[in-house]
Amino acid sequence: MTTTHPTPAPARFSAPSRYRITAPRILRSEWHKLHSLRSTWITVASAVVMVLGVGLIMGGTYTSGGGDSDVDTIVLTLYGSMLGQLCLVVLGILMTAGEYATGMIRSSLTAVPTRLPVLWAKAAVFAATVFTVMFATALITFAAAQAFLHDTDQAASFTDPGILRALAGNTAALTLMGLLALGLGALLRSVPGAIGAFIGGVMILPEILGMLPYDAVERAIMYFPTQAAGALGSATPIPGTASPGPALLALFLWAGTALAAAALGLKRRDV
Repeated sequence: MTTTHPTPAPARFSAPSRYRITAPRILRSEWHKLHSLRSTWITVASAVVMVLGVGLIMGGTYTSGGGDSDVDTIVLTLYGSMLGQLCLVVLGILMTAGEYATGMIRSSLTAVPTRLPVLWAKAAVFAATVFTVMFATALITFAAAQAFLHDTDQAASFTDPGILRALAGNTAALTLMGLLALGLGALLRSVPGAIGAFIGGVMILPEILGMLPYDAVERAIMYFPTQAAGALGSATPIPGTASPGPALLALFLWAGTALAAAALGLKRRDV
């Protein structure tokens, strides 16, 4: 008589916890990639220098009763944000399209096969970094400029109505414009292509459409990214622009649409 022994069930392989993919680890990976690149420090430092430097120049050269006396205090102080925005747009594009140019994206998506967490982690790290740095820059720039403006008709303080809201709004606008560029970079997968699309579609197209003699077009242009961003960075309402709430919502929708299109392409296209 032959005795048979049951065949043991194959043991399930369980990856050690240190190899598991988790959201905090993906975020840490993207943060490491961001802060370890020299280009990150150059572009962020350039944005800070542009905002702070121009703010000091505007404050130091301003005289009461001049041609800028009717300009909003925050707009005058943070005039360099238009230049700093270009630096942050480039950073956002490099964070996504730059990986396609170097081939690093293959390693990232191999480590995270579900793909989309990589994009969301990039967006989260970028947004947190840019908002923190640029909000601190806005606060410092305003305080430094007011050292020159305290005895002029542009004198203001942090406790004045609308000042902190405009400083935060300016920072939110810079962050969302950078996220829009990040989404374009992930969608087009080309640094020159994404820069060209941003300049043509975000900066030039509204100016061309503004030449059309239609009220509906003029109202729509108020919610284009550049125009909505300008409305957020003012302590007092600017004629012909959207109010801060709708402007912020419009920017969220523009950035969200770019990221959603990039996510769709990431799921359907090969690397």
